[in-house]
Amino acid sequence: MSTQTRLKETGTASAQTATTWSKVADRLSSYCALIKSLQTLLLLTTGIAGYLTARPHSASPVEVALMLLSLFAAISGTTALNMVFDRDIDAQMERTAERPVASGAVSASEAALFGGILVALGLGIALWMSPVFAVVIAAGAALDLLVYTVWLKRRSPWSIVFGGISGGMPILAGRALGIGRVDGLGILLALSVLTWIPAHIMTLAMKYADDYRRAGVPTWPTVHGFDSARRFIALANGLRIGALIAAGWLLPICQGDCVHPYSLGLLGVSGTAMLGLSLWAAWRPSARLNYALFKVASVHMLGSMVLLTLGALL
Repeated sequence: MSTQTRLKETGTASAQTATTWSKVADRLSSYCALIKSLQTLLLLTTGIAGYLTARPHSASPVEVALMLLSLFAAISGTTALNMVFDRDIDAQMERTAERPVASGAVSASEAALFGGILVALGLGIALWMSPVFAVVIAAGAALDLLVYTVWLKRRSPWSIVFGGISGGMPILAGRALGIGRVDGLGILLALSVLTWIPAHIMTLAMKYADDYRRAGVPTWPTVHGFDSARRFIALANGLRIGALIAAGWLLPICQGDCVHPYSLGLLGVSGTAMLGLSLWAAWRPSARLNYALFKVASVHMLGSMVLLTLGALL
């Protein structure tokens, strides 16, 4: 065999290997897109905050790692299953048309199997750790999949409330794992997440209102109007401040396990700023301010969870 022939064969083999790895990378990318990693990570921070406010000075690193694995699997699996149920409406919306199931990058059966395995894994780990922890996670998955996605999303703009309740389950689950039960403080923390949802979801629904109309999904802005949605967001942000401050204030004072006053003050200041932005958006509405509110909402959620966690640890 000539040197030229060997070089040609080597080049062909290398090209085939590169093509194979490219397909594998594309496949992995599609599966990663099924879990909405940024949204999942944000919810995981709420779970950590819930747990560490319950056990600020006696947290078990192993328990934290298992909790995160359980929450990650359950949340990711639920998100993947949501994409299976929503594939028809996702395909009609410009914003979501490239999602893996809607675009055909991952088949519905493959995504359902992937999501089902993850949810089962998450619930299995949770049940092994703590029955109450497992019940809260299972409730969150059921509310998200069955009540929000399957029952209400295509029927009522009030679906956002039930979607918000499911979003509050990770922080409630983290605290329940830490203390072994669901308590009033955990419910307050879950309420702080629920009242964050309107600023996150309704601003997006206003930006892509035509998409939602085309897909036949009744959102609050498209059914009740943009002005009503802006007032709803402002009201929710006001309630969120109250829930966060009350939760921080009511953390157990015994043995010094209370939220540090600086953290409590920063929670109040940042919450007031968020409320002010939402009131400004309601008074002087604009597409630019609306999108800014959407972006700031996620940053504020992350910041408030960090402040609660650090405040409990200090």
